[in-house]
Amino acid sequence: MANLLRAYNSALMRRPYATGMASAAFLFGAGDVLAQQGIEKRGADHDYMRTLRLAGYGGLIFAPLITRVYGGIERIRFQSKVATTVARVGVDQFVLTPCVLTLFFTCQSLLEGKGFSEARNRIENKWWPTIQKNWGTWIPVQLINFSVVPLHLRLLVVNVVSLFWKCV
Repeated sequence: MANLLRAYNSALMRRPYATGMASAAFLFGAGDVLAQQGIEKRGADHDYMRTLRLAGYGGLIFAPLITRVYGGIERIRFQSKVATTVARVGVDQFVLTPCVLTLFFTCQSLLEGKGFSEARNRIENKWWPTIQKNWGTWIPVQLINFSVVPLHLRLLVVNVVSLFWKCV
């Protein structure tokens, strides 16, 4: 396991975008498989296209966006480490997350071929309940992530927690 982590860390340092995109695609897809099989009990009725859409979103949209934005968030600095962490989490949860959630609902609607009217409907009906549930989980996670996890590993932390977040 230690060798695997060393290899992953080395890949992240050499090619942060490609490595983050590959791991996000895998973990977003795996999270959907867990949700469909473990929670929804779909069995043979597994929606493979849904898994593909989520893996594609995770790898092609979410990972490069978060990698870039987290680099910007890292520039937020105060004299106090606590103030720095709180400010970073505040930007992540109250600026970035609302935008990313809107992007997610829009992308999924479009990838399903349902258009912007369905995206708007999802945003109007699901955005607020989802963001509230998000804050209950992600504010504590991000407090830890932004205070003790090195920048290059933060996307991985988000992806691993997301693996289970999709099952909630």
